[in-house]
Formats: sequence, C-alpha cells, structure tokens
Amino acid sequence: MIQEKKYLPRICDATLRKQLASSGAILVKGCKWCGKTMTSSQASNSILYMQDPDKTISYMNLADTKPSLLLQGETPRLIDEWQMAPVLWDAVRFEVDRRQKVGQFILTGSSVPKDGITAHTGTGRIAQMLMRPMSLFESKESNGAISLKSLLEGNVEISATSSLHIEDIAYSICRGGWPASITLPQEDALEASINYVEAIINEDISRVDGIDKNPDRVRLLLRSLARNIATMATNKTIMDDMQTNDISMTPPTLDIYINALRRIFVIEDQPAWLPAIRSRSAIRTSSKRHFVDPSIATAVLGTSPVGILKDFNTFGFLFESLCTRDMRIYAEANAGSVFHYRDKNNLEADMIVALRDGRWAAIEVKLANKQIEEAAKNLLKLKEKVNTEKMGEPSFLMVLTGGEYAYRRTDGVLIIPIGCLKD
Repeated sequence: MIQEKKYLPRICDATLRKQLASSGAILVKGCKWCGKTMTSSQASNSILYMQDPDKTISYMNLADTKPSLLLQGETPRLIDEWQMAPVLWDAVRFEVDRRQKVGQFILTGSSVPKDGITAHTGTGRIAQMLMRPMSLFESKESNGAISLKSLLEGNVEISATSSLHIEDIAYSICRGGWPASITLPQEDALEASINYVEAIINEDISRVDGIDKNPDRVRLLLRSLARNIATMATNKTIMDDMQTNDISMTPPTLDIYINALRRIFVIEDQPAWLPAIRSRSAIRTSSKRHFVDPSIATAVLGTSPVGILKDFNTFGFLFESLCTRDMRIYAEANAGSVFHYRDKNNLEADMIVALRDGRWAAIEVKLANKQIEEAAKNLLKLKEKVNTEKMGEPSFLMVLTGGEYAYRRTDGVLIIPIGCLKD
C-alpha cells in the first residue's frame, strides 16, 4: 500500500488564502514540480485535473463546446493545468463577473500560453501568485530562528545558531527545493533534478510555444547559463560560450530559446536596483542570471555535492543562487522584491530587498567566514552612497552566510546563516 505524503506547509499558503478572500479567481503559476497543485488543493473544495489521462479527451471536447460545464463544482474550484484549454481563462473571467463572489476558482499552470490566446487579461478578476520550489525553511532545513519580517521591523538584536554544515548546504543545492524530493533518500532525491532537466531539454521547452528546438542546443544553453549563474553575463557571452562547443546560435534564436525558458519558469533573472545616489556613479542595469532553483545548474553541469565541495568558486555562485531563491520567497511574503546593485566602480550588493512601502535592506552573500569583513565594509560603503533623504535609511545591512552563528557586529552589520532564516 502506497502511503500518501504528508503536506509540508508553504509560506505562500497564507498568500493564497488572502487572495481568495479578495479576488474572484487566482492563478497560481510557476515551474513544474514546485508544488502548485498540492498547495492549491489544500485550499480547494473541488478539483478538475486537465491532465487526467482517462478524462483529458472528454475535458478538451467540453472546453471546445461548453466550457462552463467544467467550472461546475464546489468552490473554490481548482482547475489544474488550465492552459491545456486556454478558453477556460475567458470562461473563468466571465463566470467571476456573473457570480460576483470572491474565492470561486484557483487555476494552476506551469507555462505561459502564447500571446493573444485568450481574449481578456483577467485584470480585476483573476489575481496571480508565483510559486517557486521550497525554501530551506519550508523544507525544514533552516530552523527559522530569525525572521525577515522582524528584521524589517527593526528588531536587529539577534542571536541564533544554525545546524547546517557546508556538506548539508552542498546537498541542498544539488537536491533542490522540489517538494517530492525533500523526504526521499539522498541518492533518489538527487536524481529528481536530473530528470527535471532532461524533461526541459527533450519536451517542455519545445511544447510551450510549439517550436521544435534542438536538444543539443538547449543542453549547451543551459550549461552556459549554469556556468554564468549569479553573474551579469550578456547574451553575447552566452553565445560565445556555446560556440566553443562547435554549436553556434544567432541572437534571434537565442531570444527564442531564452523566452521559452522564461515561459516555463525555468529561469528567473534578478533585476538591478536603481536607487537615488549621492554621487554621479553610473549604476549597472543588467540583470543577474539565475535558475528558479540552483539544482537545475548542478544537474545540467553533471556535478554533485562532492563535486561542488571540490570547486569552492563554483560553490560560492551556487550558494548565492540558493540564497536568492530563498530570499525571493521570504521577501514576497512581506510584499517585497529582490534586486541586486552594482555600479561602475564595482561596489555591489548581491541582494537588495525592496518593499512596496519604500523600506529596503542590502545583503551580501558569502559562503566562507573569511569573506565577511570585506562584505560588511562594502555594505557600509553602499549605505553612505545611497541618498537616504530620498530612499530612507536601510532597515538593515546583512551578510548572509553558510556559517554557524548569527550575531550583530559593532558596526551594525548583521551576520546571519541561511540555516537560521525564514520569512
């Protein structure tokens, strides 16, 4: 007998409930395997699985003839992988208008349909929520002793200890935050991210827009993106990197491939922060390259926890990507977004958490403790450079580490292990 897996609560559970209380419908979007269906099913009272092999043909026929029949059921009604029948979007929008009630439908989707495939945007009727793979707090690897929300509220007198060792972090990076992998034995869990990458290469990237893509090119593109993870590598850098492997790609073709990866939520670049500053220094506006989960990078590079432990430079970039994934999840729970900062003098902050109400905080990510001193100095320089009369004082300055202890330095900079952080 197969036992049903216990649901591990997600930070976005509260966001989903809040959206259902204020909108007629909500679209839960995100990459495959990140837990959209399981999370949405916790909040629904009836479910339509569009990918049910026994019923897909019947559902598609109904969608073509009378889609409103597919919307009948107890509310909130979950329509899983709605993009298989894009007409359902307009049907939901119309039904929300007709019923004039909140909390009617939840739609989930792991890809963005082609432009123009729906008649209406859904603005004002269908709210949207982006899901990502699990953070370390959600997978119960971070003890959550320090809350981002509390830090943003000014509670910066901290003290905590992380139980995560460097080996644990290496494993977490390679396993990823895929809910189905969290409780698996290590060998099986590491295989899941490899299977995910193979599905991207051989199926998903071509299916999203109906354009066949060369699997060898896709693989080399993913490898190049992995080698340039957490950097501001340009498209030209990516193309040059691919050409060294005897496969060329023109700029228009690269755009098609990159856009397809975005539409299936595989890549999620980190935009630049553009604050008001006191000096005339030019701010670099390029985004940083990231996958939605660092395990995609390790899988396509063919490495393992042991492998990245032997390559500390690569480990550092992957660790930054892991921290970016988690901080995005924690920041969005606090109505915030995650940016990066870098100017022409190479003064940088790996992450800027910026809230809608104007509050902000600067974060440097350092895997090794010996890098903390330099990171703290950079953060203090950035604080002096930002025009705080316009931007306000930072809520905090943080060095996010792979270490053991959380504490506040005498200069006010916070040192916090990723294994202590939560939303």
